[in-house]
Amino acid sequence: MVKTHEMMRTEIRSNLRGGSGDIPTLHLLEADETLGKCSLCSHMTLQPGVSIGEHPHSPDAEIYYCLKGELTVSDNGTEKVMHAGDIMFTGGGETHWAKNLSNEPVEMLAIVIK
Repeated sequence: MVKTHEMMRTEIRSNLRGGSGDIPTLHLLEADETLGKCSLCSHMTLQPGVSIGEHPHSPDAEIYYCLKGELTVSDNGTEKVMHAGDIMFTGGGETHWAKNLSNEPVEMLAIVIK
């Protein structure tokens, strides 16, 4: 399957997981397009000050892949800064959150695996 940009759904996700602000989200693939393997496969842009609230992953797991910018995350309680090319995996009941504490937009991929 090849899917063009025009075929992808966009939405604004507000206060995601108890976080703050609006996150423009481009859904690269829908759940049924992944044979039910992913419940989310999206490109997200977090403007300065925008965040995704803390949440756990079990039995599913989530991948964050930083495409552009500097993203501050909590990796099961340990705060780290991700840069373009960095990846994070959260599963097995672990928790995470993400915040853009920089002055520039952050672009990231978010993939939830079932």
